[in-house]
Amino acid sequence: MATFDDNWQTKRPNISERTKFIFNNELLSDVKFVAPASNSESESRKSQKSIPAHKFVLAISSPVFYAMFYGEMAETASTIELPDCDYESLLELFRYLYSDEVNLTGSNVMQVLYLAKKYLVPSLAGRCTEYLREHLEASNAFSILPQAQKFEDKDLEERCWNVIELHTEEAVTSDDFVTLERSIVETVVKKERLNVKEVDLFKAVDRWATKEVERQGLTPDGEVKRRVLGEEIVKAIRFPVMSYNEFASVVWDCDILTKRELGVMIKHYGDASLKCPLPFIHSPRSGSIVHRCYRITSAQPTGWGYGGSVDGLGVTASKPIALHGVQHFGTTGGNYSVSLEVKDAQSGLSLAKQTGTHSSEKNDIHSYYGFDVMFNHPVHLEQNKRYEVVSFIRGPRSWAVKEGKSHVEVQGVKFSFSSAGASTNGTDVICGQFPAFLFSLR
Repeated sequence: MATFDDNWQTKRPNISERTKFIFNNELLSDVKFVAPASNSESESRKSQKSIPAHKFVLAISSPVFYAMFYGEMAETASTIELPDCDYESLLELFRYLYSDEVNLTGSNVMQVLYLAKKYLVPSLAGRCTEYLREHLEASNAFSILPQAQKFEDKDLEERCWNVIELHTEEAVTSDDFVTLERSIVETVVKKERLNVKEVDLFKAVDRWATKEVERQGLTPDGEVKRRVLGEEIVKAIRFPVMSYNEFASVVWDCDILTKRELGVMIKHYGDASLKCPLPFIHSPRSGSIVHRCYRITSAQPTGWGYGGSVDGLGVTASKPIALHGVQHFGTTGGNYSVSLEVKDAQSGLSLAKQTGTHSSEKNDIHSYYGFDVMFNHPVHLEQNKRYEVVSFIRGPRSWAVKEGKSHVEVQGVKFSFSSAGASTNGTDVICGQFPAFLFSLR
């Protein structure tokens, strides 16, 4: 039996320190939980690990544990096996119940969220969903989306769809896309607003169908893939917007389309003026490729602080554009709370606001640290009209523009930048915040 210092209580003057001390500790423990290790491929007892626990601590934190240990049908066994979760995630649930602390990562947050919901710990569930919001990006959107739907978190679900619509190409090429339920794949291809070439969307759908056929133990030929996909998905792919070369080199050999459908498409490509009815939607989706307008010549890693002031910048575009978001500077490992707003410079009317917490990452092109703040819906900016972008930022000192440009041309759009009257933190054309603007052509 383990031995402990007889005076361990006196060395920990408050209750939080004392409960932290007995977390995952056999001292005073009266129950043991057993769960499989997450890195184990077997569910045998050899691959399981145990966690000593205290019924009272668990019961005062969770109504489910209270019923389990003190209800009419109280559990009397000294060891409880939980095959529906892994040891590492269960340990984080208990850590939170003992200390109000939790170590969330991309690999455990889903399981911890599941346990928080199962044992009715809403504050921990809130921590998990907030973590998912902060770390949501195109590469993991299809991992988070099914969980948001399962737990009926409408806000998180909407955020997932926004990311998917804005960064469709990266999302559908992620590893998680091929693991989706068919219903989600159908929802994706039926969306009007997607930021991806139609041929690349088809490639992703074909890849999903191939994996799904393999999961069902079938031979992945064209006829079987067509049956697995279903008519709703196939008819939602807009084959007529593909070029002839894209259609011939990618779609033809997949054998998903029928001979009749192939014949109609060949007639379509052979004579654009031929008004034969097409079995597929022939208008492009409304989503556009999102471009970045970088306004910096160089940046410096330190020196930009936030003391309750506002950073602002004027922007004018020579053509109508849709502004999807604005990039902000950050620092290594920095977390920032941002309130971003776009205003009509002449009337002062607010066109869009976006708030949230963001983590900065290294920019692959310019090697500085920053983060994108994306609007829920793109903001339409009129041709040659001046707007002001303003942000109220809280967080550690960040990188900043060292030498800015007053004029930049991207994709045939000439951007002009100017100082904003609302800027009280020093940002202007030469220095400060807003290294890049994310936009699409209208």
